[in-house]
Amino acid sequence: MGYDIFSEITNQAIKVTLYIASPMLLGALFMGILVSLFQAVTQINEQTLSFIPKALVIVGAMVIFAPWMSETLTNFTKELILSIPQIITQN
Repeated sequence: MGYDIFSEITNQAIKVTLYIASPMLLGALFMGILVSLFQAVTQINEQTLSFIPKALVIVGAMVIFAPWMSETLTNFTKELILSIPQIITQN
């Protein structure tokens, strides 16, 4: 059987993880850039200033994208469970 099926499942799991995490990561990235530009323009060097906007953006992204994230994860799990008989018969 080899490790082909395991590497394929692992690759799919990593892709799904990146798809699910990307809205929150990109939102935090853009908010961090905006806050750092604001800090550079106003010369305010407060470390805690960037935490609250990033946290709000991450929570907002989780609320907005929750249906899509749960559907993506559910589809991946269904495909994984349905492929169990094929994996077993290949062995």
